[in-house]
Amino acid sequence: MEGKTTTLLLLLFALLLTTSLSKDLCHKDDKNTLLKIKKAMNDPYTIISWDPKDDCCTWYAVECGNASINHRVTSLDISNDDVSTQIPPEVGDLPYLEYLIFHKLPNLTGEIPPTITKLKYLRYLWLSWNNLSGPVPEFLSQLKNLEYINLSFNKLSGSIPGSLSLLPKLEFLELSRNKLTGSIPESFGSFKGVVYALYLSHNQLSGSIPKSLGNLDINQIDLSRNKLEGDASMLFGAKKTTQHIDLSRNMFQFNISKVKVAKTVNFLDLNHNSLTGSIPVQWTQLDLQTFNVSYNRLCGRIPQGGDLQRFDAYEYLHNKCLCDAPLQSCK
Repeated sequence: MEGKTTTLLLLLFALLLTTSLSKDLCHKDDKNTLLKIKKAMNDPYTIISWDPKDDCCTWYAVECGNASINHRVTSLDISNDDVSTQIPPEVGDLPYLEYLIFHKLPNLTGEIPPTITKLKYLRYLWLSWNNLSGPVPEFLSQLKNLEYINLSFNKLSGSIPGSLSLLPKLEFLELSRNKLTGSIPESFGSFKGVVYALYLSHNQLSGSIPKSLGNLDINQIDLSRNKLEGDASMLFGAKKTTQHIDLSRNMFQFNISKVKVAKTVNFLDLNHNSLTGSIPVQWTQLDLQTFNVSYNRLCGRIPQGGDLQRFDAYEYLHNKCLCDAPLQSCK
């Protein structure tokens, strides 16, 4: 009798296990939305394997959450495809989405759809290396859980919306290699969150940097290849934890003689500006991997010691009267 009971229990367990394994974890609404996205994008090769008969939580480029949110779709990553289309507005119908990635789709055109404002849990927005146009949307400021925004390598135009500074959790903002114009918003000096990285390079930004930007302790800042001018000394500071500063190929004008750089800085590129003064002795304390002050108006003796002599003459050329190693000796 006991043997029969044990066998019966094992069969029942096996039946329950088979049933649970065959049951889709994917929410039916999410599956329907994903299939609409697939159709709207003309069945791109990267997601052509999506089969309505399969659990969408097992589909390539899709990830689902755990049982606490009923296994709703939390990540969509469509990358490296030559599909010709726009971002489907249906992406806004994945209400639990945290990660939205459209990356290296050179024929992905059009503007960023406003339907993404429905994605209240979105943390990570990565839309780089595409062919998107239009503005950096003002409505991104409505997505209060955003931590990461990368819209680089597109054809976005217009000014940078100051409302991005209202995002309380934003840590990373990458808008490089677009066609953005205007000035850096004054509000960027008072981000609600703690901004780790700010990349605005290779645009057509102009005007002066807001002085309030000096209030921030940004780990990585790249403003290179714009038309920015005036003083940028407020970005430096011995007590900051900055590691990467690239201000190259702008029109900045300030005296660097008393500029103290955080000891954490290992990348410092100031080439092709109109900087004056002499290189501070304090800079010999830096552990530099990249350094360039060429094409400025600097003068005086290059301080000896530290990493400053590790770089060749190229990084110092075309200044007013810099001298000493690695350049010619001072007279």
